[in-house]
Amino acid sequence: MNSIVTCCQVRWRGKEMVDLIADYLENIEQRPVYPDVEPGYLRSLIPEEAPEEPDTYEDVVKDIERVIMPGVTHWHSPYFYAYFPTANSFPAMLADMLSGAIGCIGFSWAASPACTELETVMMDWLGKMLKLPEDFIAGTHGQGGGVIQGTASEATLVALLAARSRAVRMILASDPQRPETGITSKLVAYSSDQAHCSVERAGMIAGVRMKKIPTEQSDKYAVQGETLRRMIQEDKAAGLIPFYFCATLGTTPSCAFDHITELGPICNAEKIWMHIDAAYAGSSFICPEFRPLLNGIEFADSFNFNPHKWLLVNFDCSTMWVRKRSDLIGAFKMDPLYLKHDHQESGRYFYTDNSLFRSLKMWFVFRMYGLKGLQDYIRKHVELAKEFESLVRADQRFEISADVVLGLVCFRLKGSNEVNETLLKRINNGRKIHLVPCQLSGQFVLRFAVCARTTESRHIREAWRLITQLAEEVMQELPH
Repeated sequence: MNSIVTCCQVRWRGKEMVDLIADYLENIEQRPVYPDVEPGYLRSLIPEEAPEEPDTYEDVVKDIERVIMPGVTHWHSPYFYAYFPTANSFPAMLADMLSGAIGCIGFSWAASPACTELETVMMDWLGKMLKLPEDFIAGTHGQGGGVIQGTASEATLVALLAARSRAVRMILASDPQRPETGITSKLVAYSSDQAHCSVERAGMIAGVRMKKIPTEQSDKYAVQGETLRRMIQEDKAAGLIPFYFCATLGTTPSCAFDHITELGPICNAEKIWMHIDAAYAGSSFICPEFRPLLNGIEFADSFNFNPHKWLLVNFDCSTMWVRKRSDLIGAFKMDPLYLKHDHQESGRYFYTDNSLFRSLKMWFVFRMYGLKGLQDYIRKHVELAKEFESLVRADQRFEISADVVLGLVCFRLKGSNEVNETLLKRINNGRKIHLVPCQLSGQFVLRFAVCARTTESRHIREAWRLITQLAEEVMQELPH
């Protein structure tokens, strides 16, 4: 038997792994942020089949640097500015170790009471940090509560399926003879044309049509109430049944915010489920100065954001709240004998959703940072984004393409899309910093997102020097 199964070896190897992790993160900015490999690079570096006999731990660790690290994009490098942040903190890493060691599967309260109860309480803690309405807090007289999902994509799908179930039940209650297939074929859902692609994919999985609501640069790429109202009326006149709207707070392309104070009352009046996807921006709502961005939450049926993006809780941890637990439970509840237990009707727990001990990461992070520490972290990233914005605005060759509200700056060289595509390719081919693009109003735009926990002003200024240097090279190559 391989000796790593002994407790003595776990202590020894565990300390070695902690050192390896600490060394990696301490020296991460010395590594090229983006890998220089081609698809398929890894297969030739390892055997075609798993070993018959155990390898030594030493050999496995040696292969981390030889096999794995050459193909790693270093998301926690202070030179990584692509996509949005993914959270990383030592309290969360330590909690992940404990969670993995406990290894419980909390598919019901009885399967692991602490798993279910800590998740419910942590969701209430976080809900209170966000100042959510009491309807969304489980430990009140409200009918709602929170549950951890794996990703915002999952939460969007779960909300859509729950909304579909509720819509069908409501229609059948007034017209019991109507065939269910005749209802689902008429259902129509809505989202912004700026919404994440996972919203459209959720519609595909649920088998319902999903319509994109057009947005304009003049409206800061936000869905307007009147546009939604008009589309709803047109669809109802065509015999369709509007039932779901996914509002986005902090869109992926430009961090735009739909006007939920306008949109919410429309959805409520039309009995349309309003889900709010704030995957990235939601973390900022713990800061009083950014909490107004969530005004209108009182009209929502469900709300989701990812602490694993910007709240220092390592992946995966996507927090979702619903106004009425019964809407979610009613859509998915299965009640086999092997899941029954004496405390089944306790009422405040989601029956089988607390399946992993992810709430331990929240518990460690919230206690070891405190609300003030988390707020300071968010504010620092926003300040760094504002610093980068000021550098862009000071250079007449560049322009800002969207309002800078949080930690994302959308910018471009004044000129053609081709020039900006060339600039981005030069930036990423250099592997010193990493950015990704978006398209806004037909323009190719560069996104600069402050991501790493260790990013400082010097990294921002170094990145800007590199961008301007490459921009100068690109512009000199243009035909005169």
